[in-house]
Amino acid sequence: MIRIEAGMSTARFCALVDMPERTWRRWQANARAGRPVKGPWPRPVRDAVRDTVRRHALAHPGWGHRKVWAMTRHDGHRVSESTVLRLLRDEGLLLPAAYQRERRQLAQRRKAAFAVEPTGPNQMWQLDFSEFETTQGGTWRLAGCRDYFSKYEHPFHVSPTANQHDAIAAIEAALAEHEALFGHPLRDRCRVDETTGEVLPAVTIVTDNGGPFRSFRFEAFIAAHPELCHVRTRPERVPRTRVRHLEVRVAVPRRHRGRRRARRTSRRLPPRLQHDEAASGPRLEPARGGPPGPGQPHHPHL
Repeated sequence: MIRIEAGMSTARFCALVDMPERTWRRWQANARAGRPVKGPWPRPVRDAVRDTVRRHALAHPGWGHRKVWAMTRHDGHRVSESTVLRLLRDEGLLLPAAYQRERRQLAQRRKAAFAVEPTGPNQMWQLDFSEFETTQGGTWRLAGCRDYFSKYEHPFHVSPTANQHDAIAAIEAALAEHEALFGHPLRDRCRVDETTGEVLPAVTIVTDNGGPFRSFRFEAFIAAHPELCHVRTRPERVPRTRVRHLEVRVAVPRRHRGRRRARRTSRRLPPRLQHDEAASGPRLEPARGGPPGPGQPHHPHL
């Protein structure tokens, strides 16, 4: 279009853009015939293993390209992983990149909290604490229940603490709001098992494995409400190479400095995880042969 609007000839335009005229003529002929500008190039390796790769991929839809490549090699074909990956992509048999990750996350949630995905609201509530720091240096702890299906946030319980009483207060606030919205308590939605006659819980409370949710008072509160069922999930394990709490450096007797002192080095940590020199000092509590007896202080050196 630029050449036509400028009134240039093909030879003059090719000289202006520094392109061989035969290349322009070849591209022009391909465009007029409806053929691609480049290719298709011969693919002897893909054509040789196409049937084998398709057979394994169609027989096992959950396999990835590496598993299909291994089975293709087992059948006697010499092919690389990238060739199998390109072949599966051309045939439309390649799973999305996030498919396996989503399946693992779904299986992890089912194993940790429930066996069946919730199909509606008021089947599963998630309870956890969050912190809000004020400009004056204070910290408020917010505890609230959120519906897993509808993502509806029940009223938050605000307190400077995050203990078992705050967790119970958050659930009580959610139960009160449910009764105000639907006109009946949550207990009326419970079903009865025809075989055993037991009341089946209507809502599952999912929390982490924190201390407030492992307390006896919290478990007793759940047991007193047959409409609730409590499930704790284990938190992710933090590697030991992460930043530990800053410990106060104190004068420890020499006889305690060498006892069970872990070898710590900061060379393996990235710069953002480097410790202060005070964190590399001796521990606040020296190692002991056993717990202190009655009446003995925990820190005899202080």
